[in-house]
Amino acid sequence: MNNYINPLVSIISVNYNTDAITVEMLRSLQRITYPNVEVIVIDNASAIDARYLATDFPAITFIQNEKNEGFAGGNNRGIVIAKGEIILLLNNDTEVQPSFLEPIVRLFNTCEDIGIISPKILYYQSKNTIQYAGGTPINSFTARGKFIGTGEADKGQYDVAHQTHLAHGAAMAIKKDVFEKIGMLPEDYFLYYEELDFSEHAQRAGFKIWYQPASVVYHKESMSVGKMNPLKIYYQSRNRLLFIRRNTFGIKGIISRLFFIAISTPVALLKYAMQGKWDFAGKIWQGLVWNANYKRT
Repeated sequence: MNNYINPLVSIISVNYNTDAITVEMLRSLQRITYPNVEVIVIDNASAIDARYLATDFPAITFIQNEKNEGFAGGNNRGIVIAKGEIILLLNNDTEVQPSFLEPIVRLFNTCEDIGIISPKILYYQSKNTIQYAGGTPINSFTARGKFIGTGEADKGQYDVAHQTHLAHGAAMAIKKDVFEKIGMLPEDYFLYYEELDFSEHAQRAGFKIWYQPASVVYHKESMSVGKMNPLKIYYQSRNRLLFIRRNTFGIKGIISRLFFIAISTPVALLKYAMQGKWDFAGKIWQGLVWNANYKRT
C-alpha cells in the first residue's frame, strides 16, 4: 500500500428509500477515529429525494442513480470513482464503533494475500448478539453456506482473527487489487448472493478472506427489503440457482442443479402452498423462469 500506516479507505454505501437510516449511519461515521477516509453514498433512485444528504453531510460524495441498480450495481457506481486502496462496502443500515477501521487496516498490512476482510457484526437491536463471526464454505451441492456465531451471545468466543470462507456484505473491506484482478461486483444478482459470489471468485484468484473481531459493526438488517416478503423470496431463490451456475462445475454442478430443481424447489413450493402463501410460491417459480432465460454475461 502506498501509505503503509494509514492508506485511504473509501467507504461506500447504497441508499434506497431509507434515507433516515442512512443519516444515522453517516452520523456514526462522523465519530470514527481513522484519519484517512472518503465516504461515497449512492442513492438507487429512491422515491424520496435524498439529495439533501449531500447538503447535510458536505464531506461525502453523493451519487444519484437514475434507476435502482440493486446492491451490486449501486456499489459498483461508487467503486469506479473510489480513490482508496481499501474499499469498504458498508450497508446503510449499520452503525460502527469509532475505532472500527484501524484493526482492518492493520490486518491488511500483515499479509499481501489478504484481499477481503469482514468485521465482527452484531445485531443493532441486541448489541451482545452475534450475526457474523466468519463463514463456512458454500456447499457444492446445496449452494448453502453458514455464518458462524449467528444468534449466539457474544462472550468473546470469536475474538481471534482468522482466515474464513465467506465475507459478509453488510461490512466488507476489499483491497482495490481484488477488483483489478477479478472485476466488479456481479450485477446479474441485483440483490442477495453477490458478496458470496464475489468471495468465491476472489478466493479462486488467490486472495484470502479474513474475519477481524477487533472491528465491530452493528447491523439493523433488512431495513430496505424487510424481514421476509415476496421480493426477498424471489431474489434469494433465483440467485441461489444463479450462484450454482456461476460457481459449481462438472459433475458437482450437474448434481447441484438437479438438487435445486428436483428437491429444494418442490419442497419450498409445497411448504408455501400449505401455508397459503401463494405469492411466495409464485416468486420461486418466477426465479426458475428467470434462470431458464438467463444467458451468462
